[in-house]
Amino acid sequence: MTQQGKTVTVEQIGSPIRRIATQRQTLIGLGLNKISRRSTLPDTPATRGMIERVKHLVRVVDGE
Repeated sequence: MTQQGKTVTVEQIGSPIRRIATQRQTLIGLGLNKISRRSTLPDTPATRGMIERVKHLVRVVDGE
């Protein structure tokens, strides 16, 4: 479904403090653990689902 080489960059904008454990684990799965960190990931349905779960803690910087 997705084109090969397509990526999405996300930046953490919120703290995982006082969040449920699954949201903290999702941030770690996205390669984020501190505010203002950025991570570039493959644009797959799994990645988009993870971003959707923590959309209040991250923002999509670009989706080339």
